[in-house]
Amino acid sequence: MPSDLSRLLTDPQKRVLWHLRTHGPSARAEIAARLNLHAGPLSRLTRELITLGLIEEREQQVAERGRPSIPLMLSGEGVYAAGATLHPGWFEIVLVNFAGALIAREAHPFASADPRSFAQAVDARLRAMASERRLMRTRFVGLGLAVPGPVSKASPKRRRTVEWLRAWQEVDLPDFFADYLGIPVFVENEATCAGLAEFYDSGLLTSCDTAIVFFLGHGVGGAVISRRNIVRGEHGNAGEIGGLFPLDRPRPSGIDLLKTLQAAGAEIATLNEIDRYLESHADTVAEWVERAGEQLWVAINSGVGWMDPGAVILSGGLPRSVLAGLGAKVTGGAERIEYPLQRPVRFHVSRLGSWAAAIGGALIPIHEITAEVHGAI
Repeated sequence: MPSDLSRLLTDPQKRVLWHLRTHGPSARAEIAARLNLHAGPLSRLTRELITLGLIEEREQQVAERGRPSIPLMLSGEGVYAAGATLHPGWFEIVLVNFAGALIAREAHPFASADPRSFAQAVDARLRAMASERRLMRTRFVGLGLAVPGPVSKASPKRRRTVEWLRAWQEVDLPDFFADYLGIPVFVENEATCAGLAEFYDSGLLTSCDTAIVFFLGHGVGGAVISRRNIVRGEHGNAGEIGGLFPLDRPRPSGIDLLKTLQAAGAEIATLNEIDRYLESHADTVAEWVERAGEQLWVAINSGVGWMDPGAVILSGGLPRSVLAGLGAKVTGGAERIEYPLQRPVRFHVSRLGSWAAAIGGALIPIHEITAEVHGAI
């Protein structure tokens, strides 16, 4: 199967796949009615997709009046994709299948800020992970890299990354990694990737059209989902909310919490060590959550007012108990955000943690195979 699956598939095939992705397992009659297709053409389309390994028939069920109903569903066996992201001191890499389910995830120590060294590390682990699981290279559709920082003014292929990744700033990232690895590469902001992962993991993909996501990692980022697709904005920087919280002031970021703990005497160097100080510095963490929650409430309120989302998602590389505390602060202990003159907004706290960025990176090549035709459905 060619790696560029998007070009191989026809628009009608993509529409069937998008329906199954956003509505879940569906009977052929339901798909035909939804897509305004006759039984004959739909049968041909579904046979082709089954042959390609992209969909499958779910185990037969018995419907009302004893008539058999055999729903179709996305297959986890057809194709797969990878995602990776780099943190200070380690990197994370994952594999997901066509249905969007996680196949594998790994975290490895890594200290270099050189993009070539990172490419070498990713290449080695991708080959090993695929080999260990007997995944065919011909069914690989791409690697999504989750990178911190907005699109550079100099080039849409470059990112104004964080300071410790300065060497990445002068590199056309998609071209560099694609040439080195010999595979399709998608580069997105880490918060955008995390937003897509959270949209899938929370189940909102099948029940919600619009969502805003707040990603608290080393900085403060965000993502916007509209019509079940990523909103990138005019210049590719939609969701860049870090500017709302100046770097010279306290802000609701992971680095800010880390510095707060250091000031309170904690011998801590990286975000993945915060868990170790939650009990010994409980008062410090609680005070930080109180202040950061107030800051986030202003940004969330603004986002709800501008976007009228069906859901707000709080994600990031902080311990889940910290994210949950922020969520409780933002919602006032309720399960929904109440906003004047609008319906209640669902609120979700991530269960993916820092993995959201890498998982979202892997989902991008999978999601975009079919998302480009979603407007026709």
